Amino acid sequence: MRMTRKKRTPKFRRQEWFRFAKLGEKWRKPRGSDSKMRLGVSGKPTIVSIGYRSPKNIRGVHPSGFVEVLVHAPRDLDGLDTSKQAVRIGSSVGGRKREQILAKAKELGIRVLNPGGGEKREVEHAA
Repeated sequence: MRMTRKKRTPKFRRQEWFRFAKLGEKWRKPRGSDSKMRLGVSGKPTIVSIGYRSPKNIRGVHPSGFVEVLVHAPRDLDGLDTSKQAVRIGSSVGGRKREQILAKAKELGIRVLNPGGGEKREVEHAA
């Protein structure tokens, strides 16, 4: 549902993004007094407005369809609804605690959105 809704919204780009590479495609509100884009002239790109906002029930939902829950410790996994919620491990969580969280999530059947790259390899140093 979330992705089909997202496909319908236009890609809002900065005014004259195609003319100058240095501007980039990041959105900036057009503020010029004679700006055709600001005035909403037909044939010009669309402007960000409240009418393009997504419905409340799908706002903030992960593309997988789950609601994200930020987790920093294994105890945070208790009481989660596995059918609606998925877990995202916090960026400040270290390797040991990450493994504990992953083990408990697997045991409870909870989906983890950022499980990591797997086992870390031992680096051999030239002696």
